[in-house]
Amino acid sequence: MKKSLSVVIITRNEEENLRDCLQSVRHLATEIVILDSNSTDQTQAIAREFGAVLKVNDDWPGFGIQKNRALSLATGDWVLSLDADERVTPDLALEITKCLDAESDIEGYEMPRSSWYCGKFIEHSGWQPDPVLRFFKRGSAEFSDDLVHERVLCHGKVGRLKAGLLHYSFRNFSQVLGKIDRYSSASAEQLFLRGKTSSLGKAVGHGLWAFFRTYILRAGFMDGAQGFALAVSNAEGTYYRYLKLWLLHQDQRHGA
Repeated sequence: MKKSLSVVIITRNEEENLRDCLQSVRHLATEIVILDSNSTDQTQAIAREFGAVLKVNDDWPGFGIQKNRALSLATGDWVLSLDADERVTPDLALEITKCLDAESDIEGYEMPRSSWYCGKFIEHSGWQPDPVLRFFKRGSAEFSDDLVHERVLCHGKVGRLKAGLLHYSFRNFSQVLGKIDRYSSASAEQLFLRGKTSSLGKAVGHGLWAFFRTYILRAGFMDGAQGFALAVSNAEGTYYRYLKLWLLHQDQRHGA
């Protein structure tokens, strides 16, 4: 017998992305669950338009905890967790449907993901292959409590699907700069809470290494101009992460 599927999404001012995301799963999902962080744009209206179970909260505890909150609202036998800037391809929808029809001891599935960076899908630079575990039996997995770069922790056997997600992560450089600032702050706070330390020299060194790893070791040069720009933005994000970590310790030392 076919199992029910809850598609679960967290949002905050995602009117630019949410409609296309929901359109890609409207015939796949038994229910759509959206936990919104008090959006001020049309995000909530779009969620209602698609008949989603919509809940709103005011605080922001970080990505991992927020996604676990959203997961707790799901009622389906299985869960597909998406970000608003992701799309389920028709081939992936078909493969998920077959999994829901089948009997198996697998409790979670990884799937490949292709990510967009300012005009093209990146094929190297450490972005491919990019397997992500997003489809799992409800009750068999949860998210790590990380403030950022959270991951699904599955307690059972994990399989892999062939079809994948499309991830429109960076449509323009304004988005790149905004995410660099937000994610480097969250990453620095996360490292700070774990007792990690940094210095100006470490920040510069980590940034240079991030560029070399992305552009040379991971063949970012094969992604053309976008590959170079991505390597630079990775270097910036890494530099700012460790710089902000150093500044957090400076503030602590001076009682700020």
